Amino acid sequence: MSSITAGMDPHVRTRLILARHGQTDYNREARLQGQVDIPLNAVGRKQAARLAHAMTEHAPDLIVSSPLARAHDTALEVGKACGIDVTTDDAFLERGFGPWEGLRGEEIRSRWPKEHAAWRDHRAVPGLGIEDRPDVARRVAERCRELVAQNTGATILVVGHGAATTLGITELLGLDTDTFRGIGGLQNCHRSVLEPLLADATGERMRLVSHNLAPDFI
Repeated sequence: MSSITAGMDPHVRTRLILARHGQTDYNREARLQGQVDIPLNAVGRKQAARLAHAMTEHAPDLIVSSPLARAHDTALEVGKACGIDVTTDDAFLERGFGPWEGLRGEEIRSRWPKEHAAWRDHRAVPGLGIEDRPDVARRVAERCRELVAQNTGATILVVGHGAATTLGITELLGLDTDTFRGIGGLQNCHRSVLEPLLADATGERMRLVSHNLAPDFI
């Protein structure tokens, strides 16, 4: 039996909340962010404040974020409102997009037409340092599973990024991260809620309770 389910009381609810950071100028300009460290803009700071207010109604026990400023500052806003310290973890970094980071779609398409076509077709793009979907999914999901196993009965908030979080959710649900496209990406400061799937004998899967909740949803 997995360490996630071993000894877990089925009557004790452990919750994993995955939230996306607030808006940045790159979001507003439809630029691919990846692992470029872009700060929140004024809208993003307001979104983070609304998320923080909502989270005080059911405060998490633990807050972990990507080290990138847009996610970390969003998490700090929630932590301040809830009186909880924030730790960072590289496992929750956004998917790396190599030389495409900071560019708009039309710029990528004009400079790398074949590679852009492969990416849009959800195929691997070798040679450019673009992180493969399954690799991103695994690093996010594995760390989530560890946090759940280490914090039975707690509510864990992870603040991360759009692509990485969506892929992590897909992996946690036991779906094929290379082919499944049925989970919509989180909007800025929106969040999803997952719980361990106790009926899963592998102890690897979770169930999606809520998805893409607005920052001011209580």
